Amino acid sequence: MNHQGTLGVAVIGTGRMGADHVRRIDTVISGARVAAVVDIDAERAEKVARGIEGCTPHTDLAAAMADPAVDAVLIASPGPAHEAALLAAFERDLPVLCEKPLTPDAASALRVLRAEQALGHRRTQVGFMRRYDAGYLRLKSLLDAGTYGRTLMLHNKHRNPATPPGFTDAMLVNDSVVHEIDTTRWLLGEEITAVRVLRPVPSGNAPDGLGDPSLFLFETSAGQVVDTELFQNCGFGYQVVCEAVCERGTARTGDDHGLVVNSEGHWGGSITPGFVERFADAYDRQVQRWVDATRRGEVEGPSCWDGYAAAAVCEAGVRAQLTGDRVAVELVERPALYS
Repeated sequence: MNHQGTLGVAVIGTGRMGADHVRRIDTVISGARVAAVVDIDAERAEKVARGIEGCTPHTDLAAAMADPAVDAVLIASPGPAHEAALLAAFERDLPVLCEKPLTPDAASALRVLRAEQALGHRRTQVGFMRRYDAGYLRLKSLLDAGTYGRTLMLHNKHRNPATPPGFTDAMLVNDSVVHEIDTTRWLLGEEITAVRVLRPVPSGNAPDGLGDPSLFLFETSAGQVVDTELFQNCGFGYQVVCEAVCERGTARTGDDHGLVVNSEGHWGGSITPGFVERFADAYDRQVQRWVDATRRGEVEGPSCWDGYAAAAVCEAGVRAQLTGDRVAVELVERPALYS
């Protein structure tokens, strides 16, 4: 870091999420600047870097990490590229904020976890941004306080207007339900031990061959039960809702409708069109917290263990989709580094 303590960040990947993080670091949060951007598309990297003082575009990951202006790395490239970027960052002992997934499967996530373990200290925060959403943070605080007794069940809804071309059943798990997997583990402080998937008749709005909607059922190590309605081609907007059912009460987040209007015999509000709009504040808070912790020499937030555990549950979920069976989740023993 320079004498003013500003964190120089290399953003890996300049697609939709990467470009949004570049904008966020450059114009929204404090204490950091975009020192470098990396993309295999040189023209895209140059376009994103243009207009940001002191930002160098790269096509080579190693060159960007070797840049003396780079103090930390934000990985926003496609999931299959994450392992190589994480291992390269570990070689230089650089702090990392890695967008979910940590990696696309449990085996590669475990390799990353072992590599970080070999460093002897945490370097990675995984980008499960719902942990930084104001409503989810309030819900977590309430459940941790035990205000309404033990939590017995969670009910989730995760709806999206439409899936992009080429979206598959496996992506319903790995790209969508993965968020409910992480928030379940975080809110309850328990591991998910088994998964079932119930699949009604697909919606006529779903692309041919896509099993949408579907209902995911999780069991936890403490005996709680969690259901998630996933409807990724609902057509009307983006909705994420979580309700906790406790021994002496319930609590729910995600019903915010913002401005409500009354006119000409009608009343109503609006539904956010997508995840970027719905979780804009959470993304801002997540990156700011990462920058603040990194400048203090600390690592907080979701860990490599959380990324690995989510990948393992996703693999069980994909098997449950294919078989219709209850599938047990297989996890290695949790290392002391992540206890």
